[in-house]
This record gives sequence, C-alpha cells and structure tokens, in this order.
Amino acid sequence: MFVSLPTRSRSTLRWATPLLFALLWLAYLWASTRSDAAQRNLLLDWGALTGGPALTETLAALWSEGRGLRLLTALFLHADWTHLLGNLIFLLIFGLPAERVMGPWRFLLLFLLGGMVANLAAVLVIGAPHRLIIGASGAVSAVIGAYLALFPRATLGVVVPLGLFLEFVRAPASLLIGIWALLQIVFAYIGPAFGAVAWVAHIAGFAFGVLFALVVRAAIARRLRRRRGY
Repeated sequence: MFVSLPTRSRSTLRWATPLLFALLWLAYLWASTRSDAAQRNLLLDWGALTGGPALTETLAALWSEGRGLRLLTALFLHADWTHLLGNLIFLLIFGLPAERVMGPWRFLLLFLLGGMVANLAAVLVIGAPHRLIIGASGAVSAVIGAYLALFPRATLGVVVPLGLFLEFVRAPASLLIGIWALLQIVFAYIGPAFGAVAWVAHIAGFAFGVLFALVVRAAIARRLRRRRGY
C-alpha cells in the first residue's frame, strides 16, 4: 500500500527543505570567496577522500583521525555552480512535497543519512585516493527515491517557459525524475565537472531513499491520519 497525497489537512510549517537549501547555497558562496589554494584546502579538509581498494583498509582509514565526519560535511561542498544548481532545483521540487507528508525531522534524517550512505558507497567503490567525493547529489537522490516510492503515480506542478510567457502545467513525477537523470548525464560530460560524477553515489542514494520510504511509510500514514483528524 502506498501513501496518498493528502487533499485536506492542516497546514504545517516546512522548514527542513528551506534550511537545507540555504545551507547548501551559503556554503557554496563561502567557499567561492576563498582563494584557489584555500578553496582546494577546504575541499581536501572537508571532502570525503576515497580510500584504497580493500574494504577493511578503506573503512579503517575513513574513521581514523575523524575523517568519517567528511561523509556529512562533503554534502555541503560543490565543484561548480551547475553542480549546485541542479541539486537545489530538484531539492525544492521533490523536497517540499516529501517533507509535507514525512514531517521535517524525518525528512532531515532522510537527506543527511541518505547523503552519508551515498558518499560511503562512493568511497568504497572508487579506488582512487586522489578523488574527492563532494556535493549533495547522493542526498537529493535519496529524496527523489523516497518520493517515487511513496507517490509512484503522483504529478507535480511545474512552470514551463513558452516563448515570452510562463505556463503552469502538471507533469508526472516519473517524467521529472527522468529529466533529473538526464541532467546528471549532461553535467557529467559537457560541464566543468566533466567526467567527475560519482554515479555510484546517485544509485546508492536513490536506493536508500526507496528503502527508507518503505520502512517508514506506516509511520507516515499514521502521521497523515492524525493531521486529518481520524
């Protein structure tokens, strides 16, 4: 049984998505104001460096000297503005409706934990110690996966530019997710981050989001019933 979008419910404050949006944007602005050398050091200090090919060696190195925290801090660093913009757009599209039914704290857990799991998967798979794993793509992938699992047939309202006018239309969520996947490919092969996308982080984040939604959907259903008053 899938959770259905509530039609009549008391309005609730959605603060987790705007908070994450602001933190991601402010972190990028802060990093961009630093010199090239300082920015590189920031990425090295806060980014989640990949370990060696051996699983046990990688995990041991990751958690030594406090490096495990980089799985979290790396979510708020981005390689360039296209990397950030794609994540912010789809965070708003899928984050706001997902937070509405999940609640802000559960949504925040989904984003942060999903992003860390995605980064960890990339750390274990990419056996190149010089590569950095940064960005919120894995966390956004978790949000998208959870949304698709909860609302497989949902539609979302989007604003489409048609010449000189803007048209509000409703589009299937699955179509928007397909566009998101296409943008990831485009940014990976023609943008400043050419060839630097950690696809395994996207896949792991998406899978985590689906699993997370399936685990908590009973609690979400109870929350929606309470909000509806029965």
